[in-house]
Amino acid sequence: MLMTATATPWLNLADPSDERVEQLADALNLHDLLREDLQQTNQLPKLERYGDTLYAVLNTALYIDKTEEVQFAEIHVLMGKDQVVTITRGNTSAYETARKRMSEEPELNEFGPEAVLYAVLDAVVDEYTPVVRGVGRDISEIECQVFSGDPAVSRRIWGLSGQVARFDRSAHAMQEVLNGLKRGFTTYLVPEQLQTYLRDVGDHLRAVIDSTTHFRDRLRDVLTINATLVSQRQMEEIKKLNEGAQSENEATKRISAWAAIVFVPSIVSGIYGMNFDNMPELHWQYGYLFSIGLMVLATLGLWVMFKVKKWI
Repeated sequence: MLMTATATPWLNLADPSDERVEQLADALNLHDLLREDLQQTNQLPKLERYGDTLYAVLNTALYIDKTEEVQFAEIHVLMGKDQVVTITRGNTSAYETARKRMSEEPELNEFGPEAVLYAVLDAVVDEYTPVVRGVGRDISEIECQVFSGDPAVSRRIWGLSGQVARFDRSAHAMQEVLNGLKRGFTTYLVPEQLQTYLRDVGDHLRAVIDSTTHFRDRLRDVLTINATLVSQRQMEEIKKLNEGAQSENEATKRISAWAAIVFVPSIVSGIYGMNFDNMPELHWQYGYLFSIGLMVLATLGLWVMFKVKKWI
């Protein structure tokens, strides 16, 4: 729907079909490459110029704290000499904020289409601040979780690292968009006050980039620390298993040693308890004392041997 609440005509298409985009391209007589760009999604921010038309792709960002996901949306901006067309795909809050600002600050209207582009850029970058806060809060939680020994933290670190990396790429690409606009300040006679506004947006964006860089470093460090702690815990578990196995081995030795000591007298007494008539020493006067002495000596000998070997 075309709205003229601002000095510059501003048309916005929300999630248009390919056919609607083609109709727009035909009406504006857009370049073929620009037609293709308008229909593509999941693009990083960029700035291009096709004749008298300035084309920008901007990424909005929304942090979903529950899933620790940065949800991206796109705003395509077509800025001509006397009109602006935006195409919003996904979240439209930045567009709505910019539209409201242009209505509430009529002094921006005097800057023409450039003011609309500035308002959209400012709204997009402002929405990065809650994302930074949300990510920073979750990284602090992860750092505490690592030292608690929670095994689920590795997956959480990996998932958030991917989200931060994507956010970082988007922020850096937005920086290139602003740099491209700055390079055209003199060529396209951008008013000084609007230049100041855009520099302020750039300052805010640099703070976001500094934060994303810091986040990536923290996540890398906490991932390293977590890997070290996991290795230490695994080594401790292996050590405990080895100690348990060693204790079992010592117990087995003791049982075996005492079993051997008990078994020897049993053999002697068993043999002399068979009561055969023709057994040597069976009717010997000192046979009983001999068998007792033999059992005592054998038992004592085994006990000494196992004691020396530290089996008992």
